Amino acid sequence: MLFKQQAWLRQKLLVLGSLAVGSLLYLVARVGSLDRLQPICPIEGRLGGAHSQAEFPLRALQFKRGLLHEFRKGNASKEQVRLHDLVQQLPKAIIIGVRKGGTRALLEMLNLHPAVVKASQEIHFFDNDENYGKGIEWYRKKMPFSYPQQITIEKSPAYFITEEVPERIYKMNSSIKLLIIVREPTTRAISDYTQVLEGKERKNKTYYKFEKLAIDPNTCEVNTKYKAVRTSIYTKHLERWLKYFPIEQFHVVDGDRLITEPLPELQLVEKFLNLPPRISQYNLYFNATRGFYCLRFNIIFNKCLAGSKGRIHPEVDPSVITKLRKFFHPFNQKFYQITGRTLNWP
Repeated sequence: MLFKQQAWLRQKLLVLGSLAVGSLLYLVARVGSLDRLQPICPIEGRLGGAHSQAEFPLRALQFKRGLLHEFRKGNASKEQVRLHDLVQQLPKAIIIGVRKGGTRALLEMLNLHPAVVKASQEIHFFDNDENYGKGIEWYRKKMPFSYPQQITIEKSPAYFITEEVPERIYKMNSSIKLLIIVREPTTRAISDYTQVLEGKERKNKTYYKFEKLAIDPNTCEVNTKYKAVRTSIYTKHLERWLKYFPIEQFHVVDGDRLITEPLPELQLVEKFLNLPPRISQYNLYFNATRGFYCLRFNIIFNKCLAGSKGRIHPEVDPSVITKLRKFFHPFNQKFYQITGRTLNWP
């Protein structure tokens, strides 16, 4: 009888020991790299203005990928939201464009930062009259749950080129931070075309060649009525935004560099948003199969962008590429002058 009791006790101790070790390993995995194993992550100088000493508790890092995800799916009661001091905040920064510039990649990479929470879907609040008519509280309810010390970021690339958007965002928050990610204009226009072409092909529809759309057959000049071309005239759109916001509230991200060398670009964004540096090379690893950098949140959770990212572009007549680059050149020079950032575009 005594022997059976001793054996039972040893078995219970082994189970409890395994649970304790397992829990510890899980906690380490959830938190991620050693540089995140800090009891306090101070968030200072939040998004311009006074330097607050708000503290960012470790539990926010632990729950960020688990608890907040459950709330996004709707699996949370009002009591749980209150208990964890979670809120749905209006964004303090918006990625306003540009389409096919790398907006999704930028949003996902910024989400590596423990003080950033992303709106997963494009809300299209400010560029869609129907959505805008639903009011600011409707917009707020579309935002993810977050801790008060975190900042929410959303992205909708159509914002940059839609006339009504600057004024509408200004009315919401005149001091908001605005991120613009751009690529070499001709490359961006071809990428834009490629996405539309793929959509047509999925529906078994035919589509014009890029050259026929980008060049006016009557004048043999660049067709500025073609939306993919117009979108790449960045300075024209930016000038409209500058009627409402000073240039200091904009940050230009080099979308071409974000593909090949993401960390320096992300560090510049961290500085612009007054966030403590937390994204490191540990969080980014090159996937040779995809040909792109993927994201490492912790030792068990990695993420690559969707397979639709990085589509292979069709071959384009070199003379058309040359003509487009010559056309965009003066607009690029003005863009550099306005933003104070010179990019290595031909």
